[in-house]
Amino acid sequence: MKVSNVTVRRRLFIVLILAGVSFLALCLRLSYVQLWQGEELADKAENSWRRDIPYVAKRGEIVDRNGIQLAYNVSSPTVYAIPVQIKDKQAAAAALAPLLDMSQESLFEKIKTKKMIVKLGPGGRKITIDKADQIRELALPGVVVAEDNKRFYPFGSLAAHVLGFTGIDNQGLTGIEAKYNTELSGIGGSVSFLSDAAGRQMPNSSDTYVEPKDGLTMQLTIDKQIQTVMERELDQAMTKLQPNGIIAIAMDPNNGEILGMASRPTYEPDKYREVPTEVYNRNLPIWMTYEPGSTFKIITLAAALEEKKVDLNNERFFDPGAIEVGGARLRCWKKGGHGSQTFLEVVENSCNPGFVTLGQRLGKEKLFEYIKNFGFGTKTGIDIGGEENGILFKLSQVGPVELATTAFGQGVSVTPIQQITAVSAAINGGTLYKPHVAKAWINPETGETVETVKSEAVRKVISEETSKQVREALESVVAKGTGRNAFIDGYRVGGKTGTAQKVINGRYSPNEHIVSFIGFAPADDPQIVIYVAVDNPQGIQFGGVVAAPIVRNMMEDALAILEVPAREKQIDRVYKYGETPIVTVPNLIGKTVSDLYEDLNMDFMLTTAGSGKTVIRQAPAAGTRVDRGSTIRIYLGEDDNISHSH
Repeated sequence: MKVSNVTVRRRLFIVLILAGVSFLALCLRLSYVQLWQGEELADKAENSWRRDIPYVAKRGEIVDRNGIQLAYNVSSPTVYAIPVQIKDKQAAAAALAPLLDMSQESLFEKIKTKKMIVKLGPGGRKITIDKADQIRELALPGVVVAEDNKRFYPFGSLAAHVLGFTGIDNQGLTGIEAKYNTELSGIGGSVSFLSDAAGRQMPNSSDTYVEPKDGLTMQLTIDKQIQTVMERELDQAMTKLQPNGIIAIAMDPNNGEILGMASRPTYEPDKYREVPTEVYNRNLPIWMTYEPGSTFKIITLAAALEEKKVDLNNERFFDPGAIEVGGARLRCWKKGGHGSQTFLEVVENSCNPGFVTLGQRLGKEKLFEYIKNFGFGTKTGIDIGGEENGILFKLSQVGPVELATTAFGQGVSVTPIQQITAVSAAINGGTLYKPHVAKAWINPETGETVETVKSEAVRKVISEETSKQVREALESVVAKGTGRNAFIDGYRVGGKTGTAQKVINGRYSPNEHIVSFIGFAPADDPQIVIYVAVDNPQGIQFGGVVAAPIVRNMMEDALAILEVPAREKQIDRVYKYGETPIVTVPNLIGKTVSDLYEDLNMDFMLTTAGSGKTVIRQAPAAGTRVDRGSTIRIYLGEDDNISHSH
């Protein structure tokens, strides 16, 4: 069939139109890609070519309230390989093996991988500076030593359970390190380069460095000096008493700041793998729950005074040695009882029947209202992980016996942090504070404070007047009652003893106790509260005999560290038959070692520190009144180093 010229021209025209439309569409598409998607596609291409070698941010330091470093970083580089750039992989593996303490075979397996970048672990992770320098000197193509660091705790086990520790990747695993991991970690950086599909660096391309942003410095409320004193006393107590464990907390009662927190058994953060899991996972001052015993009587006392259910000085109580409640016979710790006494003497003597009576006067609704308001039965909210709740009776379960035993600290379960927080509220004017260990966040480059952690008042529990009465009663406990072993001349110490039977397999053990003491000073204006609980000490198991002297030793040094001045007015200590009298510490500064024992005249024992022939410092200071037989710590040196301060 013959096609006419008109048809041919028409078909050519249509083809031209279609070709023109296609060309226009192609131009539009190219324009769109070039102008609108060009940057995005270029970025995607570059990202597909880009290889990153990470540079870890420095983890923020942890310092005490005075700026003393408790945790910081030391340089510890990590070795990476870019396999495609390593021509002789066997030779590279052979050269690296002795330096990384890895086998040549395992290194070769890593180097021959198809991955773009591989970390040569475990031996190449967190290596020493010396090894890093040796690897750099080898100048092996494709082997990169990247800056890295690891955590260092300069004081070993000091405050271990508070600080916690980090893992191999510098991530916080326990304690403060875990709680504030985000703030401490910072943001990592990197060195980037462009490579082709085979991993070879692309010509005419340059490396890109993204600087890491270091973590913030964390300032704690902990006082390193007070922490050291507390841990020293715990170590001595562990040696002397051989208990299952022991805890101690020091707090500023006026704001909830933790000044010290320690427990035994303990561990060193950078050697945590060497101890059982429960040792580093359980921070006993906030995790351990137990019946508090007589230290809990402070809460009953505060509630009874606030509700005006007792007149301590003008009302008397007769203690026959036991009290019958709901068919149960609840005994006083003193066989035969204390006889006729004022209610202040009930407190001084820690008389169980007297406190049962206070609990009965309050009634279960009112007593448990105060117990809960003082923070028992719920977590305090302290900023360390692992806190427990404690256990209280449900009000529907509280009968006459439960009311009675709760009033003197039996049948309830508390944590040490609840106990010290509640007592702080009882003696600070009546305000319950949320305890905390974080004090401030500091920019590590400028030293400027980024954020200050404000103390948080939870609620008002009792009045100022009631709190004053509680302080005075507890000062009398230390001067005249069961807490006499915590007495410090001139400092008006208040406190309360505690001795509680342990519950083992659902039954009270007749032979195992948790003995405790909580003390504060000065009684007219408390600056520090210290709580110590000892789990099953060997020998005598009474809080006043075992725990009170430990608190006294801690308190004496802590008051000096805090520069708290002595008080002029103080209740005179009452001495019982057989107790050691108080004597005055002589001035030993400037004396030679040969003169010391003659001057002491057998009134004191000595411990020495330092080297030299002359006493340059002493503690306690000259003129301090202490028990005969007490220990004086002397520091030896040369004459020109003599100090006349405490």
